[in-house]
Amino acid sequence: MTDVLRRGRVSLAFGFFAQGVAFALLVTRIPAIQDRYGVSDALLPVFLAAVPILAGVGSVVTGRLVRRVRPSRLLRWSQPVVLLALLGVGAGDRLAVLAVALAVFGLAVGALDASMNMLGVSLQRSYGRSIMLGFHAAYSLGGILGASLAWAGAHWDLTLWVSYLPVVAVLVPAALVGSRWYVDGPGRDGEPGVEGAPKGEGVGVGFKVLLPLCLVMTFAYIGDSTVSNWSAKYLQDVLGSSEQLATVPYNVYMVTTLVGRAVGDFGVRRFGAVAVVRGGAVVAAGGFAVVAGAPGAWVGMLGFMLLGLGLCVLVPQTFAAAGRLAAERDGRAGASDAAVARLNVFNYVGFLVGSPLVGALGDAWSYRGAMLVPMVLVLVTVVYARSFEAQPDRYGGGHERPRTADVGRGSNGL
Repeated sequence: MTDVLRRGRVSLAFGFFAQGVAFALLVTRIPAIQDRYGVSDALLPVFLAAVPILAGVGSVVTGRLVRRVRPSRLLRWSQPVVLLALLGVGAGDRLAVLAVALAVFGLAVGALDASMNMLGVSLQRSYGRSIMLGFHAAYSLGGILGASLAWAGAHWDLTLWVSYLPVVAVLVPAALVGSRWYVDGPGRDGEPGVEGAPKGEGVGVGFKVLLPLCLVMTFAYIGDSTVSNWSAKYLQDVLGSSEQLATVPYNVYMVTTLVGRAVGDFGVRRFGAVAVVRGGAVVAAGGFAVVAGAPGAWVGMLGFMLLGLGLCVLVPQTFAAAGRLAAERDGRAGASDAAVARLNVFNYVGFLVGSPLVGALGDAWSYRGAMLVPMVLVLVTVVYARSFEAQPDRYGGGHERPRTADVGRGSNGL
């Protein structure tokens, strides 16, 4: 293992962490943003839906750009744009400013999410062992910190720009400095492609091949958005908790997500990705079942805890599987990046579908019954678990092995 890879791993983990902070600071202060700009309840869903839609556009564009531009460069410049757009959301005073800031935030987040996971997948391949869950654990840690900072800002009645400015002032220069050590995948900067394959655009992996992973990604984010958007209301309105206690389930979910991702790579190395994905899907489905049948708030809290432990492994492993599948089927440089960018769009599809789906079912049927729908969808992941299995490579093994060509060169020329 080289120092280049180690520095690349640490710097990318910080990138995930910074993105977790930024996203949490935005979504946890939505009521304050609505009050600042006078956004009506009817107009708010339009603004909220626009962000993931534009993020999907940003991810698609990134998938095309990486044919000519290294993912590390896209990540280097998209992360500061995300942070500055966040500051723009907090500093504006007109609805047009909010619309522009959120549009920039959404497009940049799409590029950021796609390029971050591209680098994560390529680093995991270079390491020859599972490290992808660790990056997403850093994201979860950032989300917890961001939510805590948002709580502090609301508690002390700070204006949005006062809450955001210190965070942006620290994270932007730190992210730019850390970006010097990003490590690109094989085939960049004149390096040979995977297993010495020639360079090329690497777009030979069709949508049909990726479809099972796209469905898993969508179902996972339907489950995640259900927790983030409905856990507080469910605990208070259905399970009869106090307003203060209703704020706890999402925090419990985030903490158990962090714990699960922190140890998840060890599970993948020990038991394999297929077993971990199956186990995560079953645990998550069990969490939804506990939430749906909970007699009171504390049992419901247990259900949300199980959801964090189960859902946390699905998204990182789906990205890793897409990159591995693309590399196995198309050795050209960029095949893995194109697959990750395409898969990343379904992150936003699940986010868009999840909350309205549960809300509509809750109003038309019951919120207990509505929780069974994401339960079934997440459980379907078990059917697609074989898509996460590494195919035997040309050396006859079933696991990836480190390759010198996979190290690539860092964005600073290392």
